Amino acid sequence: MSEFFSTGPFLLVYLALLVIVFCRAQATYWIGYYVTTRLTKNVPETGWRRRFYTWSEQDSVKAGIDTIHRRGWIIIPLSFLTIGFQSIIQFAAGLIRFSPPRYTAAMLPGCMAWALIYSTIGFSVWGALIAAFAGSPYGIALLLLLVLIIVLGLRWRRRAQGRLIHE
Repeated sequence: MSEFFSTGPFLLVYLALLVIVFCRAQATYWIGYYVTTRLTKNVPETGWRRRFYTWSEQDSVKAGIDTIHRRGWIIIPLSFLTIGFQSIIQFAAGLIRFSPPRYTAAMLPGCMAWALIYSTIGFSVWGALIAAFAGSPYGIALLLLLVLIIVLGLRWRRRAQGRLIHE
C-alpha cells in the first residue's frame, strides 16, 4: 500500500488521501458530537465511552475549543496544516456542536490542502527527514535537541499562561 502512495498516479493518490482524511476528520468530529450530546448527561464509568469522555476533559481539547471560539470557523481548515492540533480541533468542533453542514463546508478546503500536501511533497519530506536523521549520529542528536526545545517551549508557555490566569 505504501508503494501506491509513493509511486501511484497523482490523481488516484490525491483522491485516496482525500477520502481518508475526509473520513478521519468526520469520524473525529462525530465522536466529539456524540460525547457532548450523550456522554455529558450520563458519564460512563469504564470502557471506550469513558476514554472519549476523559479525552474531552483534557486541557489540550479545552484549548482547542477556546481557539475555535476566538478564531472562528477558519481554524478548522487551517488545522489540517498542523500535526497533532488537527485532531483536537476536529474533536473540539464536535464538542461545541458546530453545525454539521457548516463543519463539513469548513473542513473541505483543509482536507483538500492536506491531501495535496501529502500526495506531492508530504511523504517524500517525511521519508527524507527520517532517513537523514536515522543514518547520522549528528542527525539523531539534532532531532533530540529539537524535541527538547519543543518540550521546554511548551512547558514555558503553560507556566506563562498559568501566571496570567492567577494575576
